[in-house]
Amino acid sequence: MNLEVNNKKTPLTPYSKKIELKKIAILYTCFNRKQKTLESLANVYNAIEESNITSKISIYLTDDGSTDGTSDAVRNTFKDVIILEGSGSLFWAGGMRKSWNEALKEDFDAYLLLNDDTYVIPTLFKDLMQMNTFCVEKYKQTGIYLGAVKDPKTQKRTYGGAVLTNKFLFKYRKLNPTGKIQECDLGNANIMFVTKSVVDKIGILSESFVHGVADYDYTLTAVNKKLPVLLSATYLGECENDHGEKYGNFTNKSYKERKALLLNPVGLDFKSNMALMKRHFPFRVPMVFLAGWLKVIFPKLYLIINEKR
Repeated sequence: MNLEVNNKKTPLTPYSKKIELKKIAILYTCFNRKQKTLESLANVYNAIEESNITSKISIYLTDDGSTDGTSDAVRNTFKDVIILEGSGSLFWAGGMRKSWNEALKEDFDAYLLLNDDTYVIPTLFKDLMQMNTFCVEKYKQTGIYLGAVKDPKTQKRTYGGAVLTNKFLFKYRKLNPTGKIQECDLGNANIMFVTKSVVDKIGILSESFVHGVADYDYTLTAVNKKLPVLLSATYLGECENDHGEKYGNFTNKSYKERKALLLNPVGLDFKSNMALMKRHFPFRVPMVFLAGWLKVIFPKLYLIINEKR
């Protein structure tokens, strides 16, 4: 890994103490993706072995009501994984909070958030430790380290970090790994390493979020608090973009169906998106609210307006 950075901001908080990450918690949540969850965990265990790190690692998995036998399969295959049972309505953000809150009881030095459909590379922990060392040397404090991930078939970037290009329109540019560590304004938690000092300052994922954009909120909050948010120099894993096109047949749906999609946490997740705007871009709240209901009431008009933006 090339330990250089594309500079965008200046170092902020002074920090001279050497950081040792003796205890690391890995956090998961899952729902009915047994094979993917097992494969993801298998890759993590391989990375732990390959990296040969001395840190004590504990894995917390919240199963949010899976009916495909995920918990039993994990319990039988990876006996030391701490499995927590969800209510069935936690979704991604709630499930990750449950895992994270449980891990907080043990006072870890860092927390690694992973999606259950993300497959990490064997050198993951070596790369994360290098990022941590670099961050302390460069910024005199620890931070949040995002792992860039790519599609296993196309080899194109799917998730990672981004920089804001227009706050008024909430436009951002997703970053490709360049061989150098890059600073971010926001990012995805497919692979997100959070050090204890960050948690001490901003806590964990906010209760304001049901499913998506909780990771956007968390990284934006960190940047606002002058904490480094960094993207890995190279790809640290693979993950398909399985979100699909939510507007594919939107205009053919009934009003009731469109409204349900707007409010569904795994649909357009209106509640979480409004919460994100209120917390970070309050001047956008009226337009986001109007746009949300415009797409439900007048879907064809919304699509025409959106295409012209």
